[in-house]
Amino acid sequence: MNLPPLVVPFVGERYAASDRLSRLIAPPYDVISPAERAELAAADPCNVVRVILPEGGTDRYRSAAAILEEWRRSSVLVRDPEPAVWVVRHEYSDSGGIRRSRTGFIGALAVEPFATGRVRPHERTHRGPKEDRLALLRATRTMCEALLVVAPDPAGELATALETSTAQPPFAEAEFQKGVLRLWRVAGAAAAELCRTASQGKLYIADGHHRYETALAFKDESPGADRTLALIVSVRDPGLLLLPTHRLVYGGAVEWEPLRERLSRWFRITPLQAPPPQRDLVLALRGPRLFELSRLDAGWEELEDLHPVVRNLAVAWADRLVLPLLLQGGDGRVAYTSRAEEVMERLAAGEASAGLLLSPPTVEQVLEVADAQAAMPQKSTYFFPKVPSGLVMLNLADSGG
Repeated sequence: MNLPPLVVPFVGERYAASDRLSRLIAPPYDVISPAERAELAAADPCNVVRVILPEGGTDRYRSAAAILEEWRRSSVLVRDPEPAVWVVRHEYSDSGGIRRSRTGFIGALAVEPFATGRVRPHERTHRGPKEDRLALLRATRTMCEALLVVAPDPAGELATALETSTAQPPFAEAEFQKGVLRLWRVAGAAAAELCRTASQGKLYIADGHHRYETALAFKDESPGADRTLALIVSVRDPGLLLLPTHRLVYGGAVEWEPLRERLSRWFRITPLQAPPPQRDLVLALRGPRLFELSRLDAGWEELEDLHPVVRNLAVAWADRLVLPLLLQGGDGRVAYTSRAEEVMERLAAGEASAGLLLSPPTVEQVLEVADAQAAMPQKSTYFFPKVPSGLVMLNLADSGG
């Protein structure tokens, strides 16, 4: 099969006012709460949240398209003169206060079926979010958000090329969620070299599965729309951070003794005095009361239908064996957070009935699941920091899409 290059430079659209970029960008659409959306929209009348999360009821998608067109007419958005890629360095602090830095580049990623094996997912998607994103894409014909994609980079070529690209002063800087973003526009031979190094092997979707599958659906309707935006990061980058995704259960009170009896078939249960820095699986109940759950052989037998690389994940044990017991009765619901402190706060306040504190999977485990063509449970990974929306955009009308 004669396939096109996996990653290529592109003619981007961007905000002309790079000096106020901090007020114009936003987190990805699916992590923005209603309150945060209001704050972002109030920060600047041209904040990208007005497009990625439009208001207006049934006409909201048409409204987003009209906003983009107005921004183009009034030169809020400008078109780059030539194809390029955008190198993005994100400096941030992790939960322990340690300063980190993640560097990647935004390029135009090929939109192609997963069957080709070149772009690999690690989770399954839901219909609802894809329908929403597809309706928005049909109306705007513009990609405003970049996926987060990991490159294996076995020889370190991509990491080296990215470091070389940041030797000059940045094109723009912005503050974002207590961190600092620096952007370099790279064109010509240097852009081609970055794309070549990223296209040598497989690429793995870390964040943005719904958006990639939306792009696939849109390509079926508009064959010229065969690219989407992706921030491509080397797996060697020390700033590629994967946080845990803890579970919070809301509903009726949990009766400990019946629960303990059921869990003891699959786990060795050890009481804890305080939340540990990191353990495989910890059950938290109101009080709060904490119990470490250590896996027993009988539990492995319950997960025999899962692929071995998935069966080894703490999140698989949590979702398959523990959560159903916490949700018995039918009136419970599950919420998710990367902060163990939030779990303990909700329990102490009597708001949540239980929580599950999980160790995060490793990046290597994510890649193993993708290579096995398996799928992690929903809400298994939380790559941090998120890729900001609005750094650069791709107008699919330029490509016949």
